[in-house]
Amino acid sequence: MDQHSSLKLLGSWADSHTHRVQLALKLKGLEFDYQEEDVVNISPALVLHNPVYKMVPVLLHKDRPVVESVVILQYIDETWAGNPLTPADPFERAVARFWCHFAEDKLAPAVGAVFSSSGEGQKAAVDQVHENLKLLECEMRDGAFKGRRFFGGDKIGLLDVVLGCGSYWLAVFEEVMEVKLVDPESFPAFHAWLRDFEEQNEVKETIPAIDKLLEYARGVRQMMLSLSSSTSTSVPATAAANATGNDDVAVDAIDGSSG
Repeated sequence: MDQHSSLKLLGSWADSHTHRVQLALKLKGLEFDYQEEDVVNISPALVLHNPVYKMVPVLLHKDRPVVESVVILQYIDETWAGNPLTPADPFERAVARFWCHFAEDKLAPAVGAVFSSSGEGQKAAVDQVHENLKLLECEMRDGAFKGRRFFGGDKIGLLDVVLGCGSYWLAVFEEVMEVKLVDPESFPAFHAWLRDFEEQNEVKETIPAIDKLLEYARGVRQMMLSLSSSTSTSVPATAAANATGNDDVAVDAIDGSSG
């Protein structure tokens, strides 16, 4: 049985984790069926295939589910050898995986906090984003990724997919929240990398149009503000999650609350 003909992806159009998997499949030249999921009223299929987290994305390969986006990316790369996403050298693979973890553990929560806060809290969140971007900028200028076009080298690799699929929210949040997150003078290497990443054909085919993302983010932000003003206490985490549809706009802008 052709392994290429038995792929199905359960995802959500605004979810950066879904975009990661879509982009990886395209970079690998793999055909797949796509099923759009309502992340508020989740389908029986999503519950069946991801009963632990009940979140997108889920990749079905020969009806066997693989969940969590970075796990899915590694599975894709190990199953189909062509157009590798991870370096052949074990140390370089470890470095790429470390910075993938950094993106999810440090950078994404900071960007999410910018979107979900205001006033002094938002200023502190912006400062934290800048501190995290400084670390990446240093690695790109003088560290492990010095002299590379992409984190993966001459071609997009694992870390490019993880960081890039979500970095487009930076520009969205800058406009919606009227803050500056990526100053090309402060972060020239990161800014240049992001522009180059976004110009790749596979990326253009994957990332939704900016006006659609702006409309979506403004709607989520307004809903969160309405929830905040309707109660004298902080909005419960469950309410905020419902407001964002459990996808990755308000909680983790670059990587999201989904897998």
